[in-house]
Amino acid sequence: MDLFVQAPPLNPPKTHPLHSLTLHQEQEQQPQEPLHQQSSVVIMSNNNIQIAQFHQEEDQKAKTSKGYMLLLVINYLCLFVGSISSSLISKFYFIHKGSSRWVSTWVQSAGFPLLLFPIYLPYYLFKCSERRPFDRFSPRILILSILIGLMLGLNNLLFSWGNSYLPVSTSSLLLSSQLVFNLILSVIIVKQRITFQNLNCVILLTLSSVLLALGSSHDRPQGLTTTKYFIGFFSTIGAGLLFALYLPIMEKIYKNVNCYGMVMEMQLVMEIAATALATAGMATDGGFREMKRESIYEFDKGEKWYWVTVMGNVVTWQMCFMGTAGMVFLTSSLTGGICMTALLGMNVVGGVLVYGDQFGGVKVVSTLLCGWGFCSYVYGMYLKMKDQKELQQKENKNLEMDQIVAPDTV
Repeated sequence: MDLFVQAPPLNPPKTHPLHSLTLHQEQEQQPQEPLHQQSSVVIMSNNNIQIAQFHQEEDQKAKTSKGYMLLLVINYLCLFVGSISSSLISKFYFIHKGSSRWVSTWVQSAGFPLLLFPIYLPYYLFKCSERRPFDRFSPRILILSILIGLMLGLNNLLFSWGNSYLPVSTSSLLLSSQLVFNLILSVIIVKQRITFQNLNCVILLTLSSVLLALGSSHDRPQGLTTTKYFIGFFSTIGAGLLFALYLPIMEKIYKNVNCYGMVMEMQLVMEIAATALATAGMATDGGFREMKRESIYEFDKGEKWYWVTVMGNVVTWQMCFMGTAGMVFLTSSLTGGICMTALLGMNVVGGVLVYGDQFGGVKVVSTLLCGWGFCSYVYGMYLKMKDQKELQQKENKNLEMDQIVAPDTV
């Protein structure tokens, strides 16, 4: 039995002919009983068949499932901790003379072995899942995961190139458009409904990111040429578009997936493909030699701290992507994008607390807008889930009444 169990479906199941044959054979072997007792046996047998089928095809993303909120909280914590930590560690890397674009690309996906824990531990150690790892992982899913992983690897490369060439202000301003792209592509790909709730949140978070960028206009790097500026500009725009496309594509694929374990399996294959792309690029462009030289001669904290920084980035980036995948699976691509954009404000607060960054009036307003937009969206989600739960309870009561009346009406 899986760890998170939902109540059986509301509609009575359609009995398979083989099941009916088994029931008839059992009735022939047993003494005749009153008609209402025989009807009760049939109903209970059908319910047992239904429950057995349900355990084989459990839907862990159903909001009425007992474990839904637990999974949601765990994945958002992974996204929260991963996003803020990766931002702070990346800043530590660049502050202390780290500058390799290939290293920045590689660390975003190289932590894929960490995904083996949520894939294998529930089955082999905790014994809380009957589904074996990679069971029903078809060749079609494998090919899709590899292709999307390559797209994710390209996104990581563009993101790193954009960050290396552009000032923080320009990069943040361009990435703020990602949420708008996400909303538009979600409407096209997964038929996302535009409501006042999500539109209000997108506008507030985009304004928050724009203000954050304007408040960081003094961060322009020295010696930035026009050519490098345009390379960084289009790289950042491309990264924003690719990630905005990645989220609704994954939501569309996850509509046919009802098991969190399979989500992590797909994520593992995608990260392996992205790492293979980054590794090939590093091997071709001398990235590994650059990493070794940087650790010994350039990083001013020493070689030991260099590798600690790299490994910290590997772990935190993987937590970030794992949390994003889980949020898209459990909610929607738009919610995942909103959560990631909202964390930009938290990254600013983290920089103030850890590195003593300035926190002027513009950043204060930006953070307040970010919190307002995110909290209003979460509250709207809470009200929606509450209505769904009340509707589910009402339907369950109606089903119980039907089952009580059913034996007397046969």
